[in-house]
Amino acid sequence: MVAQIKTTQVNATKAVSTDRPQKNCKQEKQPTVPLTVTPPKGTIQVFIAPNRSLYADVIAQALRIAGQGTSVLVIQFFQGGINQGVANPRRLGENLEWLRCNVDRNIDDLERELTEAEVEAVMELWQYAKTAIQTGNYGLVVLDEIGLAIERSLFTETELLEALEKRPSQVDVMLTGASISSKILDSADQVTKRRS
Repeated sequence: MVAQIKTTQVNATKAVSTDRPQKNCKQEKQPTVPLTVTPPKGTIQVFIAPNRSLYADVIAQALRIAGQGTSVLVIQFFQGGINQGVANPRRLGENLEWLRCNVDRNIDDLERELTEAEVEAVMELWQYAKTAIQTGNYGLVVLDEIGLAIERSLFTETELLEALEKRPSQVDVMLTGASISSKILDSADQVTKRRS
């Protein structure tokens, strides 16, 4: 009797399967849609604080990134006094290059006029910074007191924004200063405002 039940089930299954229309084994190819991959764009970070100093968290981030093997460039536009400039960069470890103005003093005091040599020293750093950003040789470029350079009319915020916009996708840029214009803030991915 068990054998009869199994035979009946098998016959019923065959009957059901033969009643269905057979599908064509060939399936029509669907048109392929090419995938668009957008490469990641480097970030723009802005650090604003009332006092004029290079912030510990900016330096910590630069050192951490350099320690991971990425080339980092730190440029301090208004610090001097240690015979630096483009010709004499300081190296902190293998991957961090640090540049300051080739002037005898710190020139961040808005009350004092800059000498012609001091203006040339800042502009030399700015040209170096633009080239460094455009070549993509550095994964991170820190521009300290960039707002002060614009405030002193050494170059325009339009020039800075163009340099940031044209940078290669792998380049991150950090801008620091006591005041940064709203246009530059609008272009930033992250803005940190410190109270002290």
